[in-house]
Amino acid sequence: MMKSMIPKLESFVYPSESILLGLKRFVMRSKLSRDQNSNATVSLRPQPVLESMATNGKPAVCLTRQMNSTLHANNRPGGKTKLETSADKFRDECGVFGIYGHADAARLTYLGLYALQHRGQESCGITSSNGSELRLERAMGHVAEAFDQSTLDRLPGASAIGHVRYSTAGDVSIREAQPFLVTCQHGQIAVCHNGNLPFAREERHKLEREGAIFSATSDTEVILHGVARSKERSVREAIPEVLRNTEGAFSMLFLTPSELIAIRDPRGFRPLALARLGDSWAVASETCAFDLIDAQYVRDVEPGEMLVINQDGLRSSHPLGKQQPSMCLFEHVYFARPDSLIYGHSVNESRHKMGKRLAIEQPADADLVVPVPDSGTVAAIGYSAQSKISFRFGLVRNHYVGRTFIEPRQSIRSFGVRIKLNPVRHLIEGNRLVLIDDSIVRGTTSKKIVRMVREAGAKEIHLRISCPPTISPCYYGIDTPNKADLIAAQMSVDEICKFIEADSLGYLSLEGMIDAIGISPDSSCVACWNEKYPTRITSDAETMWERDHEAVAADS
Repeated sequence: MMKSMIPKLESFVYPSESILLGLKRFVMRSKLSRDQNSNATVSLRPQPVLESMATNGKPAVCLTRQMNSTLHANNRPGGKTKLETSADKFRDECGVFGIYGHADAARLTYLGLYALQHRGQESCGITSSNGSELRLERAMGHVAEAFDQSTLDRLPGASAIGHVRYSTAGDVSIREAQPFLVTCQHGQIAVCHNGNLPFAREERHKLEREGAIFSATSDTEVILHGVARSKERSVREAIPEVLRNTEGAFSMLFLTPSELIAIRDPRGFRPLALARLGDSWAVASETCAFDLIDAQYVRDVEPGEMLVINQDGLRSSHPLGKQQPSMCLFEHVYFARPDSLIYGHSVNESRHKMGKRLAIEQPADADLVVPVPDSGTVAAIGYSAQSKISFRFGLVRNHYVGRTFIEPRQSIRSFGVRIKLNPVRHLIEGNRLVLIDDSIVRGTTSKKIVRMVREAGAKEIHLRISCPPTISPCYYGIDTPNKADLIAAQMSVDEICKFIEADSLGYLSLEGMIDAIGISPDSSCVACWNEKYPTRITSDAETMWERDHEAVAADS
């Protein structure tokens, strides 16, 4: 890293990770002690910490992080509280973007991440290369808030990678933000990751016993340790050596001073696409990122494929071995933007077809079709087209809701839903409605929406869901709760209908959803709907939800 960016560290070797973690917590708690009884938001100043080191004769990894946690005190009505408006929705953990060979690489990466903001809104970061060294900027919050002109000026060079992340619990600090940047025997390496490695904890414990120190809960750090310890001659050889023995989902971008490397797991769980911008190459989680910078989509990075992009051009190889593809279909149901191509298929077209198929499988005698915006909108248009029932925006979404909000002193029922969605009473009153949504997780938000619409005067409410009931947690990069918290794993459809207080409830069948998307069932992952996981899953496997909740417990 540049000396101007990172404070100089003395040459210390900590004898154990516990000492390092204890030091972190002591610094954090001592700074909070003066303010622990305050309702105001408390910001901790960044503390330079030596974060990652291997001992016992192994190659060392020196990872310096700027630590910055934002803590919110427990608040009363009238105070500033964290507003969990999406607590009853699935969330994709992150999005990645990279570009090589463009003089304005950092700014184009900024725009790419802006287009991918829906995939992660907790933190973001960009690493750039000027051909000889890497520079890193990371921050909490949205892309537009985190990066200004002066920040981007500190990221020179013709290549860059970036990441947006969505944490699942608590106020996760900057140490969890990506890209991660390390210096090791192979030189500087930056990495960002979309996916999940369910058995990373096993490898992490093994490395800790050998003296490795970890700074974050991210499974991505395990991969970095493996690359740093590899005896291969170069980064491009070390990466596949490590990932050949790695189970799980990964669409990863690596950046060195001279190369950009993109790699996708052999099953292709998470999307990754390739584009051209003049003589430059770009890669991203979704094609909507290419549209914003006027790059031309070329194709998807294939499952198991590794792309090495440098001054000699682009080279493709398949070093990870062939496996049956298992592409996540929830990308088409909910995560991806409707203007993206995912796995080569239009998301907008998939959702429209899902809505039409839903109208055939789950008809309703109603006056209006109303989407739960925004994710239910395209499916609702399809439902309306097939059923010949009028489509209207009977719920209006407030797009400017932040992560925190000052509540009124007198408590408002279902405040989190009401601040995000508002019914259009003159459309709803006296009418029978078909409400269209993409999924139900715990059922609590659906129940609040149904109540709110009924209070607005709806005569009947028929809730229709454009995917099957979700009965299993995801181990491949989706933030899903444990099985016990998934309402469809605990109740029948009739019981869920009664719980959410709708007049009727209908889900799209698994076969109908797969047909609408148009991807072969043999190449799809639908484990969250049928509990048939395409990889080994044991009691040691860990979801992203579990990992992030462990992180909050460790920091509390």
